[in-house]
Amino acid sequence: MSSRSESTSRISAYRVAGVIILLIAALAALVLALLVGGGAKPPLLQDPGPFVLWGTPIAKLVMNVSGAVMLGALVLALFGLRAGERSFDAALNIASVGAAVFTVSAGLAGFLAFMAAFNPKLSIEREFGTQLGRFLLELPLGQSWLITTIFGAIITVLAFAWRSWTPTLITALLAAVSFLPLATQGHAGDLAGHNMAVNSILLHTIGAAVWLGGLLLLVLLRGRADIDTPRLVARYSSLAIAAFAVVAFSGVTRSIVAVGGWDALWATPYGWIVLAKVVLLGGMGLLGAWYRARLIPRLAGQRAAGWFWLLVLCEVALMGLASGAAAALARTPPPTGEVAAFAQTPAQILTGATLPPELTLERWFTAWDFDVLWLVAAGFGLFLYLAGVRRLHLRGDRWPIHRTVFWVLGMLMLVWVTSGPLNAYQEYLFSIHMMGHMMLSMAIPLLLVSGAPITLALRAIHKRDDGTRGGREWIMWAVHSPFSRVVTHPFVAAAIFILSLWAFYFTDLVRWSMYEHLGHEWMVIHFLISGYLFVMSLIGADPVPYRLPYPGRLITLIAVMAMHAFFGIAIMMQEGLMVADWFGSMGRDWGVDPLQDQYVGGGIAWSIGEIPTLILAITVAIQWSRSDTKLQRRADRHADRTGDAELEEYNAKLAALAERDQRGSR
Repeated sequence: MSSRSESTSRISAYRVAGVIILLIAALAALVLALLVGGGAKPPLLQDPGPFVLWGTPIAKLVMNVSGAVMLGALVLALFGLRAGERSFDAALNIASVGAAVFTVSAGLAGFLAFMAAFNPKLSIEREFGTQLGRFLLELPLGQSWLITTIFGAIITVLAFAWRSWTPTLITALLAAVSFLPLATQGHAGDLAGHNMAVNSILLHTIGAAVWLGGLLLLVLLRGRADIDTPRLVARYSSLAIAAFAVVAFSGVTRSIVAVGGWDALWATPYGWIVLAKVVLLGGMGLLGAWYRARLIPRLAGQRAAGWFWLLVLCEVALMGLASGAAAALARTPPPTGEVAAFAQTPAQILTGATLPPELTLERWFTAWDFDVLWLVAAGFGLFLYLAGVRRLHLRGDRWPIHRTVFWVLGMLMLVWVTSGPLNAYQEYLFSIHMMGHMMLSMAIPLLLVSGAPITLALRAIHKRDDGTRGGREWIMWAVHSPFSRVVTHPFVAAAIFILSLWAFYFTDLVRWSMYEHLGHEWMVIHFLISGYLFVMSLIGADPVPYRLPYPGRLITLIAVMAMHAFFGIAIMMQEGLMVADWFGSMGRDWGVDPLQDQYVGGGIAWSIGEIPTLILAITVAIQWSRSDTKLQRRADRHADRTGDAELEEYNAKLAALAERDQRGSR
């Protein structure tokens, strides 16, 4: 046997060992955590049997691991491999297999959830099928399992059929979205801190999937001829650091909601499993730091393979233990308990939380309702921006300090709007909801656009020379994509900005944002992006395919201001209450009545909402003046260089014409 075949066989053995270690560690941790936490104990009523009690968490574990393979392989392929090569195709094949297992396990887990909830007698009779169909189509839990299974099937086909950059990106986004339906169910959806719990578990799941799936892809692709292992490991390490931060932060916030206090952390089975996950997470973090500092520099040495497999297989084992503990934790009752079946107040029925005290001046500074999703987004936004500024500074390039200040203020304002008093009271007061909307669509984009993040990223991020796509390449693709050319056009951006405003409040979209957590998050994302595109089309320093001349910008802005003012007046003139079954049924015993509060909200849209627009108009006028000044200075410098040659030539032409006219008159 040749050395090459020996090496190939050894690598294949390590690959199989990695998968086996992961599964054994995960199953062992799952069984132990279920026994300790009581997640597999039969209920007092309607015992579905040991098959359902043990099969449900095992199916969920398989689903989590396969989902990680699905998403992690797609993400690492997009950021670490080159489209068109065999390794890229192999990564998509692995993602497709992971998606197929994800689909089957999700379908099985959904069926077991039905059996656990209704404990029907398994049969082929029509009544059983009708009951199962009603569970999947009418109940939220069943709908979530059905949607997840459909997502898995679609991703299986797309990952196998699409092999280029853009389709793979779409597939990866769908893979991330597939974790959303189940995040709203189970303990996360039933806890009193519903919004924080849902966002925490969603971020936790996606972060862990990218982390684990990327590591498994490294294991499965190790030894391929077209793979630059040191470079691929370094790129995975960067993704793993971001995933670790997301997993750690979301895990802490999720535990705060579920555990409630330190006593429950130390004295309850749920708390013990959480502590075990913390220890495992810390171990994986230390191991990741170790191989980033020690493994990557040694991958080019003679003992590279030994170092790689030693550290990677250890991390796979730890991830398997953490995955098993996580699957068991989903079956373990949290110490804080779940929301009562029958809420006591109208506010609890509608929002799942008690009515807050009256919004006083003090509460404007002390009221907080943290949105974990936007805390993470703002944290990454601040870190990456400041890291880019630091990189420019270290290489001797300058970056305007005012742009940094604008960006930091914009991120801090985003945190305040999404996690401060506006978020704490926007479900109860229409006026506060409208104020948050105006801040998201007008004030915050004005600050963020002034920070010129795209320009900074293009200057700070290193350009890749191996045909793969990193952050800089994906930003360039996004800026020059056909979709970007359409949505960044000034007229399109203005239309999206103003028409979505009317469509949101005068259709059932506003109702959706109130009743559904997904609707609320969509509202924040949409208005933030629509405002950003509109402001960028007017005053942005970042590159866009087309901008109007300054007179056209002012005319567009005036038209938008008029439509915005009409919108505010239209709300103020409403005789009936908008979303009356929400704002009119909250049971507030403080503040103005809902109809008067709605009138105040319209006034906010009309008056306060115009302040950022006025700032925009002033900024456009200043930029116009500076542009004219620059053009004049450029013309003066050109005249100085040429000695007013153009002016003298022009005067000579006039003199010649005058002389010709004079001769003609004679």
